[in-house]
Amino acid sequence: MVTVKIDDRTAISVPAGLSAKEIFERAGLQQELREGTAAHAPLAVLVNRELAALTAPIDADCTLSPVYPDAPMGAEVYRHSLCFLLAKAARELVPKRRLLVSMAIGNGYYHYFDDNEPISPQLLEALSSRMRSDVGADLPIQIVTYSWSDALAYFEQSNQADTVALIEYINDPFVQLNECDGYRDLHIAPLVPRTGLLSVWELIPYRRGMLLRFPHTKKPYEMDLFSDIPVLYDIAEEYEQKAKILNAASIGALNRINGSGKIQDFVMIAETLQNKKLSAIADRIAEKSDTTKVILIAGPSSSGKTTSAKKLSIHLRALGFKPIAIELDNYFVDRNRTPLDKDGKPDFECLEALDIEFLNQQLLDLFSGKEVELPVFDFKSGSRKASGITISLKNNELLILEGIHGLNDELTPQVPAENKLKIYVSALTQLNIDDHNRVRTTDYRLLRRMVRDYNFRGHDARATLGMWSSVQRGERRNIFPFQGSADIAFNSALDYELGVLKVFAEPLLQAVKPYHPEYPDARRIQAFISRISPISPQYVPNDSILREFIGSSVFGA
Repeated sequence: MVTVKIDDRTAISVPAGLSAKEIFERAGLQQELREGTAAHAPLAVLVNRELAALTAPIDADCTLSPVYPDAPMGAEVYRHSLCFLLAKAARELVPKRRLLVSMAIGNGYYHYFDDNEPISPQLLEALSSRMRSDVGADLPIQIVTYSWSDALAYFEQSNQADTVALIEYINDPFVQLNECDGYRDLHIAPLVPRTGLLSVWELIPYRRGMLLRFPHTKKPYEMDLFSDIPVLYDIAEEYEQKAKILNAASIGALNRINGSGKIQDFVMIAETLQNKKLSAIADRIAEKSDTTKVILIAGPSSSGKTTSAKKLSIHLRALGFKPIAIELDNYFVDRNRTPLDKDGKPDFECLEALDIEFLNQQLLDLFSGKEVELPVFDFKSGSRKASGITISLKNNELLILEGIHGLNDELTPQVPAENKLKIYVSALTQLNIDDHNRVRTTDYRLLRRMVRDYNFRGHDARATLGMWSSVQRGERRNIFPFQGSADIAFNSALDYELGVLKVFAEPLLQAVKPYHPEYPDARRIQAFISRISPISPQYVPNDSILREFIGSSVFGA
């Protein structure tokens, strides 16, 4: 017998070897899903604060916490499970075609076949019908164990090249797979225990592929209306072309290149391709230079906005322009006028924390040929002061404003649209874990933030993990609603950088212990980066955007 505490409240003694699902049933927690009510069935479980499938056997005394679909971890389990369900349907209906998952667009994952043949309406309907049939059949999803060689052979026969490459990096004698009704896929993360729990989703045509859409975390039984974000698809298409050049679209492929001793060449090619993109953006700005007066750059946390803006300035200077950078932080209102958040603390991220009227007046004065004195905000006194620095716009001079509100037209309401060019910067990695499992963009940025916080701000991994949900709330409010209005999108993600970030992040994550509140997220990210072969930071050029996070950048920091 083992003693299990549920949420540190209810204790129950059960025979060793029962699954968490069976234990919840004995405790009366396995509620049936009822659409339109708050009664959610658990989708997964935290076992001593580590995420696991509900079917995982419990063999020792522990604490269990059910994970529901209206929690971030539960939402991730739901989404992974939906991708598994779609992959199963595709294997059964078109076994010779290789389905790949791509980036998130809104509340959905873009999927396509690697033969580049468009998905017909008939196939889309057949896939959706097969998925609905599987949901209705309420099929069990189980974790099964294969020997390393048998798992490798299975995925070779299944034409899952990226999964084969990932298994080659694993040196365990046994490999866990998820299995449902004869279909198997690599166990990357916990899935729901049965297909009947996956009742809310939609599969819609999108470009030459399809979008598997899922509910919002806070409304797990409702589907929002689809709102397209074309700039994100443009990034996905760009990456496909780049992946063909680099021959690396997955962690497994990257591991192969690293193991072959060719990683230094790979790094240089990846950096060159990114610099070419910045050069192309500079060319586009030059084409619009007769009307463009100010370049507005915005993006979520740890997107590399600062270095991107500095590198873009160099490309513009090479074209004969003279960029002038203006820091929006210097336009804060005095602290006694800063709006308060719901907790009564100063909200420095809201638009109203900036003196919009003063900023716009200075911009209009500059556009009309006047000279203005830039402000400087004294964070110690909480007040804005004159800097003594004056600027004016002469021939070939451009203003560059970088800040979280850059894409929001309410930041520059008095500036005519033709005088603005808006650039959205984000680390939108297209690197997959394998054929059917995405690297979450937010995890990518979180790794960057964790490494930078430790190197330059004296924060450990716990501090970064603890504040991340607050950072994301600010992004959802101030940045993501406006990303679709960008004139240009720049993807700052570098295909090799996860291997470099692993070198820095792994020891930081290992310092987070089971009794820390941040442990579940730390363990989840540890599991993710454990599949990545480490890459030496010595290969990273000193002008790389990655240097903004790991240090020794030629631009400072």
